[in-house]
Amino acid sequence: MTTHLVWFRADLRLHDNFALAAACRDRHARVLALFIATPEQWRTHNLAPRQAALLTSQLNALRQTLAQKGIALIYKEAADFTASLETIKQVCEQEQVSDLFYNYQYELNERQRDAALEKALSGVICQGFDDSVMLPPGSVMTGNQQMYKVFTPFKNAFLRRLMDGLPECVAAPKVRESGALEPPATPITINYPQEAFDPDLFAPDEASALERLREFCRSGAAEYAQRRDYPAIDGTSRLSACLTLGMLSPRQCLHRLLAEQPDALAGGAGAVWLNELIWREFYRHLMTWNPQLCRYRPFIRWTDNVKWQHDDALLEAWQQGKTGYPIVDAAMRQMNATGWMHNRLRMIAASFLVKDLLIDWRSGERYFMSQLIDGDLAANNGGWQWAASTGTDAAPYFRIFNPTTQGEKFDRDGEFIRTWLPELKAVPGKAVHTPWEWAEKNGVTLDYPRPVVDHKQARKTTLAAYEAARKGESA
Repeated sequence: MTTHLVWFRADLRLHDNFALAAACRDRHARVLALFIATPEQWRTHNLAPRQAALLTSQLNALRQTLAQKGIALIYKEAADFTASLETIKQVCEQEQVSDLFYNYQYELNERQRDAALEKALSGVICQGFDDSVMLPPGSVMTGNQQMYKVFTPFKNAFLRRLMDGLPECVAAPKVRESGALEPPATPITINYPQEAFDPDLFAPDEASALERLREFCRSGAAEYAQRRDYPAIDGTSRLSACLTLGMLSPRQCLHRLLAEQPDALAGGAGAVWLNELIWREFYRHLMTWNPQLCRYRPFIRWTDNVKWQHDDALLEAWQQGKTGYPIVDAAMRQMNATGWMHNRLRMIAASFLVKDLLIDWRSGERYFMSQLIDGDLAANNGGWQWAASTGTDAAPYFRIFNPTTQGEKFDRDGEFIRTWLPELKAVPGKAVHTPWEWAEKNGVTLDYPRPVVDHKQARKTTLAAYEAARKGESA
C-alpha cells in the first residue's frame, strides 16, 4: 500500500492545508502525519514559552482531529534541524513512506533544512507547497523582476493580483477508507519551557481560531481602522498567533473578510485589516528574496555603522517596564504578563529602545521573540527594522516618536497605562503621562521610576549617531 507522510510544521490545521490536502487526494493511500519538536533549535531562535504552550495545545487538538479523519500523528523530538533530518529518514524507512508532503517555511535555516532533506531522502518523493501566504514569494515583482523595496507599490501590485483572481482554499480531508482512529489517550508533552496563556485572549485550537476569525470579520473588521491604534480598546483581531502557528491560513482570512466585508478589496470597510495581511506577505516575500534578514543584517547597509550604546541597566529597565515613560512601561509589562503587545505599542516601545536609549535594535528583536506568543521572524524583524530605520520601507531615521505625546494621543485618559502600572492609579487624568511633574506639584511620592533619559537630549544624540553613520558609509 502507498504511504503518504505529512510533515506538519507551522501549519497546525485541517482546513485549507495544501500539504495535507495533497497527501489525501489518493483515497486509497495510507496517510500518516508527523511533527518533530526541536527544543535546542527553538532556544537558538528565542521561542517564547507562551508560544510553546500554545503550540502544545494546538498540537494535541490537531492529533485528535486527525484521528477522527483516520490519520495518526507521530510525535518525535530531535535536538535541532540537523537531527530532525535523521528522524524523518527513520520514520520514512519504518513506515515505508513513498511520498513526503510539507508546506514551505521561508526562514533561511528552515529552507536549508528542507534542501538538505530532499538530497538525503532516497526513494521518497518530496512535495512542497506555498501554504503560509496568499501569493507565493516571487509572484509579486517589479517590471524588472526585482522584489519591491517599498510597501505601497508592493501592496498595489498585490491587490491587482487578487482582483484578477483570489487564491483558492482547499477543503479539510474526508475520513480515510480505513475509518476513524481511537482518540489518543495520553497528551503530547514537549520538552521545552512553557508558560500558561489565556485561552480567552488566544485561540487554543483550530475550531476556536475559525470562530474568532468569523466573529472579527463580521463585527470588528469594519471598525478596525478607527479602533486599532488605541490599546485600551479591544479593537484588533488577536489572530496573529493563529497565523504564526498555522491554526489559520491567510487565504482563510482573506475569504472570510470578503464574505463579511465585500468592499475590502476595493478600499471599503475592512480594507485596513486586509492591508495588515498584505504587510505580513510583504515581509515574507522580502525575507525570501533577501535571506540576510534572517541573520540580523539590516536592509540599509550604512545603518550597521551606527555606534550603539551598550548599557545593560538601560536594556533591563526597558525589558522590565521601568523606564519612567508610562506608555512604554505599560506596553512592556503587558507583553511580559500576557505574551502579547498591541501593535501601536510595539512601534512605540521599539522606537524608545532604539531612538531614545540608542540600543541596538537586534537586542529588542530578540527580546520580543522570547516573549511574544505570536512571535514570527519575518514580521518581528520587519517591524523592528522599520522602527530602527534600518529596513526596507523604514521610517526615516530623523522621525523619532516622542513617547509622552504618543501616550497622550493613543491613551489620552491613561486607561491602558493604569491597567498595567497600578502604582500610577492615583495620578489623575492626563497627568498620568507625566506623573513626576504632577507628583512634585502636589508633594506626592511615587513608587515609580523617574525617566531614565531626557527625550529631547536623547533625540539629539540619536540623530548625531545616525548622521555620523550615514556620512561614514558615503565617504
